[in-house]
Amino acid sequence: MSMKNKTSNRKSREREINESGLSPENEILEENELAADTGSAEEKIEESASQPLSPTPEELLNEEKTKYAYLLAEYQNYRKRTGKDITDARFNGMADVLSAFLKVSDYLDMAEKAAEKSDNIEAIQQGLKMIIAEYGKCFDELGVKKLKSVGEKFDPAIHEAVAHEPSDKVKENHIIKEWNAGYMLGSRLLRPARVVVSSGAGEGKAAEKEKE
Repeated sequence: MSMKNKTSNRKSREREINESGLSPENEILEENELAADTGSAEEKIEESASQPLSPTPEELLNEEKTKYAYLLAEYQNYRKRTGKDITDARFNGMADVLSAFLKVSDYLDMAEKAAEKSDNIEAIQQGLKMIIAEYGKCFDELGVKKLKSVGEKFDPAIHEAVAHEPSDKVKENHIIKEWNAGYMLGSRLLRPARVVVSSGAGEGKAAEKEKE
């Protein structure tokens, strides 16, 4: 640009300043303020552009659906694992009980074969005693206790009375004989003993006592 043009532009600018009534210092301040406002606006635009947008309702719904599907799958897997554990525990319990009685089953088979070939009652009785003894060992291993009933006082908590009979030898409300044994597993009753209970002395004996 020629010196002539520069001089002309400067004079034109001075003329505009004079017409607006602003001093050159005020004009510089205004230009600086305008530049500052422009820079601040550009910074805000850049800052808002860098911030992530808030998720839409559809996006939030899809996110919750994904979480629900994941939790549902986890719960179903938990049920399957729990069901398998219960099945395994039941099977293991049954296996433990049955294993204890396998030897008893062997003895029963041997006794049956011996009875077919022998008329020796004493030998058969001896075999039966062995089987009963083996049963007792199995009960001990499993923690099962056979209840003692005959001669004991009748207890409805562990005894089931199937009949009452008069007796001169057994006290009233005491057990005369046992039809089926009762069993306990720890503190739990597996089966009550089915017993016959004494109703006391007979009518004739009672009359004699009254005369005396």
